[in-house]
Amino acid sequence: MSSQRLRVAILECDTPIDPIKAKYGTYGDIFNNHLKQGLERIGDIELQLTKFDVVQPFAEYPKPDDFDVVLLSGSKHDSYKDEPWILSLTRFVQDCYLIYRKPVIGICFGHQIIARALGARVGPNVSGWEVAVEPMSLTSVGKQLLGKDTFSLHMMHRDIVYEVPPGCVNLGSSLICGIQGLYVPKRILCVQGHPEYNEFMVSELLKLRRGMVGEGVYTDAMARVGNLHDGVLFSETMCRFALGLLE
Repeated sequence: MSSQRLRVAILECDTPIDPIKAKYGTYGDIFNNHLKQGLERIGDIELQLTKFDVVQPFAEYPKPDDFDVVLLSGSKHDSYKDEPWILSLTRFVQDCYLIYRKPVIGICFGHQIIARALGARVGPNVSGWEVAVEPMSLTSVGKQLLGKDTFSLHMMHRDIVYEVPPGCVNLGSSLICGIQGLYVPKRILCVQGHPEYNEFMVSELLKLRRGMVGEGVYTDAMARVGNLHDGVLFSETMCRFALGLLE
C-alpha cells in the first residue's frame, strides 16, 4: 500500500435519520469527513472511500484486493438477529479475518458484528441505554493505543458485547458496558461508541427515541450531549491502524 493513499471500503449498515442525512449525507459521507479529520493529523494522505449498502438484498461486498481496510458503520438494527443480511455481513467479517487477513474497523453495531463474527455473544444490555457523551476507563492496551487514561465518546446503543472474543483484548469499560472496544494488532479495531457523531446528530437521535429511552435517560443525555469528546482522536487512531502504523 502506498503511504500516500488509504483505500477504505465502508459497509453502510443503515441509513441516517432524515435530519442527519439532509445535513451530512449517508454514513459513508459522514465517515469520509470523519476519517479526513484523522488523516490531517498524520500527514498528506489521500483518502479513497467506497460505499457499500449491505442492508439491501443481494448486497455487493468489496473485493479484498480493492481496499486496505473495511469499516462497518453503526445501525439501528440488532446485531444478534439472524436476518439474512446480518448473517452475510458476519460471514464477510469472518472471511476478512480468517482468509483475506484484511484489517477491519467496527463502530457500535459494527463492533458487535465483529465480536459475533469472532465467536463472542452479543445482545441487549440489561442495564438499558447508554447515550450521549460518556467517559470510559481504558485498559492498559487502551491507554497505550490512545495515549490517555480516560476517554469519552458519544454513545447511542442498547446492545452490547458480552465477552471478549479469543485473540482480542478489551480497550475499556464504562459504568454499564464492560467491553467498549476490541483490538488485535493490524487486524481488528472496534469501539462501542460513535466517534463520528456530533452534538447535532445525537440530539436529533435522542428526540426521535425519547419515548424509547425514557424521560429520565433523555433529560440526562440532553444535558451531556454537548460535552467534549475524543472522536477526532479516535479517527486518527483508526487511520493509523488502517495505515499499519500501530503495533
